[in-house]
Amino acid sequence: MITKEKVIEKLKEVKDPELNIDIYTLGLIYDIQIDEEGVAILMTLTTPFCPYGNEIVESVEEKLKELNALSVRVDITFDPPWEASRELRDMLGL
Repeated sequence: MITKEKVIEKLKEVKDPELNIDIYTLGLIYDIQIDEEGVAILMTLTTPFCPYGNEIVESVEEKLKELNALSVRVDITFDPPWEASRELRDMLGL
């Protein structure tokens, strides 16, 4: 059975290539939906012009397929725009 915790574990294996921090910790994941059809992710990127956007989405799809989901859907949104949390800014020294 696919659980939200298992999905989060897999998402933590996907790192942003520029920041070398996983996308879950970065706060790029806005929503996780799990049903009998599979897993749907609503996420954002650090910027609409992220040069690694396609690579990140493909990595998310690959990792979630490891959970044997019948389907995996990843939707990108920029509403609301991503903003680094205070903890993340501290971690990055910003």
